Amino acid sequence: MSQQSKFPDFMPNELKQLAPPKARISAVTDDYHGEKISDPYRWLEDAAAAETRQFVEEENAYTRSILEKIPGREELRRRIERLLTIGRIGAPRIGGDKYFYERRDGRQNQAVVYVRDGRTNTDRVLIDVNALASDGTIALDWWYPSDDGKYVAFGTSPNGSELSTLQIIDAGTGALLADKIERTRAASVAWLPDSSGLYYTRYPRPGDVPDGEEMYNRRVFFHPLNQVENFNGLKDALIFPSEGESIDPQHWPNVSLSNDGQWLLVDVSKGWTRTELYLKNLSLPASKFQCITKGKNYLYHAEILDGNLYITTNEGAPLFRVFKADCAAPERANWKEVIAESDAVIEGRAAIIGKKLFVHYIRNASSQLKLFDLTGKAIAEIAMPALGSIFELGGNWNSDLGFFGFISYAIPPTIYEVDLNGQTKEWARVKSGIDPEKYQVEQLWCNSKDGTRVPMFVVSKKGLVRNGNNPTLLSGYGGFNVGRTPFFNRNVMLLLLEQGGVYVDVQLRGGNEFGEDWHRMGMLEQKQNVFDDFAAAAEHLIAQKYTDAEHLAIQGGSNGGLLMGAALTQRPELFCAVVCQVPLLDMLRYQQFQIAKLWIPEYGSADDPEQFKYLYAYSPYHHVKARALYPAVLFMTAESDTRVDPMHAVKMAALLQAQAVNGPERPILLRVDSKAGHGVGKPIIKLVDDAVDVWSFLFWQLDVKL
Repeated sequence: MSQQSKFPDFMPNELKQLAPPKARISAVTDDYHGEKISDPYRWLEDAAAAETRQFVEEENAYTRSILEKIPGREELRRRIERLLTIGRIGAPRIGGDKYFYERRDGRQNQAVVYVRDGRTNTDRVLIDVNALASDGTIALDWWYPSDDGKYVAFGTSPNGSELSTLQIIDAGTGALLADKIERTRAASVAWLPDSSGLYYTRYPRPGDVPDGEEMYNRRVFFHPLNQVENFNGLKDALIFPSEGESIDPQHWPNVSLSNDGQWLLVDVSKGWTRTELYLKNLSLPASKFQCITKGKNYLYHAEILDGNLYITTNEGAPLFRVFKADCAAPERANWKEVIAESDAVIEGRAAIIGKKLFVHYIRNASSQLKLFDLTGKAIAEIAMPALGSIFELGGNWNSDLGFFGFISYAIPPTIYEVDLNGQTKEWARVKSGIDPEKYQVEQLWCNSKDGTRVPMFVVSKKGLVRNGNNPTLLSGYGGFNVGRTPFFNRNVMLLLLEQGGVYVDVQLRGGNEFGEDWHRMGMLEQKQNVFDDFAAAAEHLIAQKYTDAEHLAIQGGSNGGLLMGAALTQRPELFCAVVCQVPLLDMLRYQQFQIAKLWIPEYGSADDPEQFKYLYAYSPYHHVKARALYPAVLFMTAESDTRVDPMHAVKMAALLQAQAVNGPERPILLRVDSKAGHGVGKPIIKLVDDAVDVWSFLFWQLDVKL
């Protein structure tokens, strides 16, 4: 892979000679089940150490010295700022006669929650966190209106940490209640029907559990409103697990309540392949939780209406089906199938809206929506505006309307209203100035290494000529039962497609696009399938003359960052550039940091002798070769990431810079952001900065001239 034509001739001679920082080597050797493995940069795992901080500062300075010399950055910034002012909007959530919805407009750093009075059809701002931090680094993490619309519980967190603080606002007056409960990360909330209190999930406070366990041990509590002596939740009753019982610290409970307030449901995720459902009759004070799915390696999600459970599960149906069961007799023998498995995957759970079942299906990685009555009789199939994705359903059990949000590669967020007979009309649309008719979306299929057929969406301007060297960006994820369906990317449209480029999104094993079997074929000992699928997609694009290795870049984050690391170390000859964001890269030690123990069911752990073998076989950090030539790489991570520890990107950058023979024409760069986390709630100011760095790097490596 020769890239001499891409040598950065825009750089002064002194920068052409500039070398990346050199990290001190201080090897630590571990014994993994009889195999000794050396780690030369273990000391970089201590982010708080002065030497680590100095190294990160030097890396950031080196990265800035390269990226800021690339021509066209100011033009890129202007274009990116225009694109990122394209707003977003969410589907309404209904409480009483009010419609609550989220919207971000223009240059707002964070989304705002609005409330619309259903009687007067007027909107007003209810929750606006933009005023809480001038730099936009306080995020709105989540929010739940009460069933009667009187209150909204919401969570905020600083600097991308996602360590939410729960607060409650009066939806009528806009006044905040005194209640303020910390450590409610990704909270699940269930309001009592009369809004007098709520069930919620919370993490332990430091000192309540052994050191290092504060990021786990999620539990369900009950918080009554208007108790001045308990505004901070310290006296809230622990609801689940019940007194004298326990659950694994890494298990993840969520809570919901029946429409009449009688039945409390807790679903406990045990990784991404198994859940258990626990049901309690609140009308009987002495009753205990009954586990109705114990010990089964399947997924179960349920809603309760009028004393009946509606359970969506992959038990005996990899593409999922729906059962009905009486809450008073919820044992498996009493379940009755109401919606059979079809040839499309049910996404999430069947939602009860207006006493109808709204079922979101995924067929060949794009969305469908069907309505059923409570017996499973089909009512309507909702036609989608185009090939694309439903990103949110809205509505209540007793509402007379439902809502869904729709997006596609060239279609910005649009909200549609659905009546209970399946008739739709547009409710709100984000204005973008983008004409979707100028673009085309193809679905291609390739054969992976083992012969498995793998699809990908290829997006370009209409009339694209396959000349074998179109600048192309390939992305994927491949894990955690998360699908890659069409989405609206504000950066890709103008910045790549308008330059004659191609964007490709591949649906790898490990996702949910084809059901639970597809997911399991990309996890644990079968994780290598994901990397083989990705390489096969790249080879197919080259064989079909969309691009070549000199003009093919890849990008991914989080689990997708692991994908980038594997692609980089396993098949470096296929790519000219890699953007690797908030990645997992040291797969022998990943579970020792942040919340990563939660992911052991998906990846495995090197503490297990058999799991060690396959983790070590692909762990990117352990497969960097000395004196090898790699694509140009931009590693991006952040100081406040509480999901994937920054140590992965920092150690990998140090190792690659020391081992690779890359010169300044294909640098190894590390960018560590401050006052930022994994990406959730990142303010638009930082999103612009991120995008300018990513696209200046990519356009340089892809040889795109603005």
